[in-house]
Amino acid sequence: MPEGHELLDEDEQHLAKLGYAQELHRSWSGFSNFAISFSIISILAGCFTSFGLGWNNGGPAAIAWGWPLVSIFILVIGLCMSELVSAFPTSGGIYWWAAKLGGPKAGYYTGWLNLIGLIAILASVAYGCATFLDLTLGTFSETWLAGYSLTRTFLLFVAILVISATINIFSSHLLAVLNNISVWWHVAGAAAVILILFLVPEQHASFSDVFAKTINNSGMFGGSTSGWGWLLFVLPIAAILTQYTITGYDASAHLSEETKSAADAAAKGIWRSIFYSALGGWILLLSFLFAVQDPDGVSTGGGAVVTIFNQALPQNMVVLVLFISTAGQFFCTTACQTSASRMLFAFSRDRAVPGHQLWSKINANRVPAAAVIVTAALAALITLPALVKVDINGTPTPVAFYAVVSIGVVGVYLCFAVPIYYRWRAGDEFETGSWNLRGHHRWMAPVALAEITITSIIAMFPTSLGGVPWDPSFEWKFVNYTPLLVGGVLLLLYIYWHLSVKNWFTGPIKQIEEPVAPGEPVAEQA
Repeated sequence: MPEGHELLDEDEQHLAKLGYAQELHRSWSGFSNFAISFSIISILAGCFTSFGLGWNNGGPAAIAWGWPLVSIFILVIGLCMSELVSAFPTSGGIYWWAAKLGGPKAGYYTGWLNLIGLIAILASVAYGCATFLDLTLGTFSETWLAGYSLTRTFLLFVAILVISATINIFSSHLLAVLNNISVWWHVAGAAAVILILFLVPEQHASFSDVFAKTINNSGMFGGSTSGWGWLLFVLPIAAILTQYTITGYDASAHLSEETKSAADAAAKGIWRSIFYSALGGWILLLSFLFAVQDPDGVSTGGGAVVTIFNQALPQNMVVLVLFISTAGQFFCTTACQTSASRMLFAFSRDRAVPGHQLWSKINANRVPAAAVIVTAALAALITLPALVKVDINGTPTPVAFYAVVSIGVVGVYLCFAVPIYYRWRAGDEFETGSWNLRGHHRWMAPVALAEITITSIIAMFPTSLGGVPWDPSFEWKFVNYTPLLVGGVLLLLYIYWHLSVKNWFTGPIKQIEEPVAPGEPVAEQA
């Protein structure tokens, strides 16, 4: 065999066909691949931390009916992405697909949207974890500092990011083990919470209270729950609860270069993680809603789920539920950190990010350590506005947290739309992988694109009256800064593209020549 050549197995052969050498350690099973997406979706995170978005902008009925409805559309998006990852199982994931199908410019914008979205999702999950850790410690221990503290929560948030980054840097194999544990924690933990909330409370809300009661705590339209203003500008915000919770499943694509039989396993990892999370999340949310003892009290508490737990459960049970959720959110944070760092690694490998030499470098454990560190640092940076105290109707409200949630939704889902559109446009000319939609892309793709467009617009809505620019109560601290951050970054990218990037960026860079067949020798390009 000529010097510098080696034989490839089937996965390495597929990767080589796409132009990449096997750099990352391929040790993940199909279950591990499913596990990371399931962990990032994390119904123990999103359902708990963003429950207030649904409660305050629609109430129980919006949550009970909205979750399954929006989940169906998200599953359609996931199925479209499953077909794409089967054809192109690379760490670049969505960015790589867009560049392959739509050219360098499409790949460039998609990659940056994906990176922004993943970092925002990491930030929001870690901050939610910090909030619930603070609540758990406060409920469990009377010696824990009394009262809610923005500064203390932020410090816990930074500590969680540091721990998550350290775990990510330490070992890829350890991450796979943690994600496998995380699946069972989410299944058993969610089941335990559901049983506790159905069995322990002495009374439960009626079916009418759960499926017909509407609420408008946004302050907009006089708190009305009828009329066009309510239907078009308040109620739609409740959809972000579902859209935010069921996201991050592109992790199965980002980890495909570390997954065995990736063309099949990563595709199944995406759609299965969505389906099982949607089903489990709906049952979990219904258990919250049926446990409500005093709806007005929940509204006074800002729509926070901990208010429901305090109403319905004895203190020891409240501690247990909070602990289950907090641990699940930590697992989710660790998985989000993995996904974000792999995206930065792949994007940098193709020289699309300033400092790409550093972010694409892997350590002795074959982990992109620098990419892990910088994504954690950026997550902390975009969450700094959370240090500003915001009260809505006299209730402390995490406006900055909701903004980071919206940034994650807009960034991630807009980047999904680009390759889905180009695959739809390619039609039968698209070379499918071993897992494909068998022609159903013809109707699934336009449905997915419509849902993404509508949801991205909704995610930019103000979440309170104080965030509406023309209202007398307007203050910057109430503003949903999603359009400012996402729009500002896109403007900078547009300028950077025309001044520089278009002159040198050609999309994914091939590392190796394409081999002829499995087992054929392959050499890196000079």
